[in-house]
Amino acid sequence: MKIAVVDYGMGNIGSICNMLKYIDSGFVVTSDAREIAACDKILLPGVGHFDLAMQNLTQRDLIAPLHDLVMGEKKPILGICLGMQLMCRSSEEGHADGLGYVEARVQKFAPPPQSALKVPHMGWSEVDFHKRTALSNELGDTARFYFVHSYYVTCDDPDDVWGTTRYGDTFVSAFVRDNVAGAQFHPEKSHKYGIQLFRNFVGGFGA
Repeated sequence: MKIAVVDYGMGNIGSICNMLKYIDSGFVVTSDAREIAACDKILLPGVGHFDLAMQNLTQRDLIAPLHDLVMGEKKPILGICLGMQLMCRSSEEGHADGLGYVEARVQKFAPPPQSALKVPHMGWSEVDFHKRTALSNELGDTARFYFVHSYYVTCDDPDDVWGTTRYGDTFVSAFVRDNVAGAQFHPEKSHKYGIQLFRNFVGGFGA
């Protein structure tokens, strides 16, 4: 089993690599479409601005190859934070089209002025899981993960929602559709639950 960690200049790649090493998974950090195609699964990390991320993926000629691998060959992919958002149709953060793997859109947190909630949402929060997937093994119905984000995902199809989190309102913090999974939180910074999620992705998801 070999994981392609997609490097397009905006990922929290160091922490992800450390996590993959910890669980003894083979991986390669790459922006080469041929190397990604040669791997069994794909990790799409991301921190930063939506439009810049799409621009960087375009400049590296990764849009079409990733689409073929994910939507055509059904290669398993996990998007983390911005990586999850990029797999949606669009984002309020910019004007670029997303990758469109999931019928979903990205919106900005807008807590009412009288609330004490700050943007970005940052820190540890609970994720309530709404369905069992290959990523669910040993996570239970609720787990705690680390978040840092100002935007959140809204899924058009409720069946795609895997996990939700409450920050003022309840938002989608994880989705799964077939071979496509996204986590708004950072499993690479989430200790035992993050370790288990990576193990589930490497060992079971898409098998």
